[in-house]
Amino acid sequence: MNNDDDKDPWLAPDKLYHFLFCFFLTLFFSALASLSRYHFLRSHSTRVGSILSLLAGAAKEAADQLEFFPSAGASARDALADLLGVLVAAMALSLWNRLRRSRPDSGNTRRVLPV
Repeated sequence: MNNDDDKDPWLAPDKLYHFLFCFFLTLFFSALASLSRYHFLRSHSTRVGSILSLLAGAAKEAADQLEFFPSAGASARDALADLLGVLVAAMALSLWNRLRRSRPDSGNTRRVLPV
């Protein structure tokens, strides 16, 4: 192993925190966008959530590099963990939306009952 692996190992708890942070931020921002009164945000809520989460991860890495937080600086491995969190959340949201749309009784149909 080289010296970089010792400072920033792949299986450090920090990578899990980055993954979970971006995963849940993507879900959160996507949920907020889906509740918007603007059709564009509602129809692209997964993309909006993913982009905002990636921006938050990039801002954290920039802050690490500028030494706003006590860390060893920006890390490509942290950025990759951020990206994986966003990708997994986006896939989960895509699957959820697909399953929700494919249900026969999704609330979009009216039932007429005989009187």
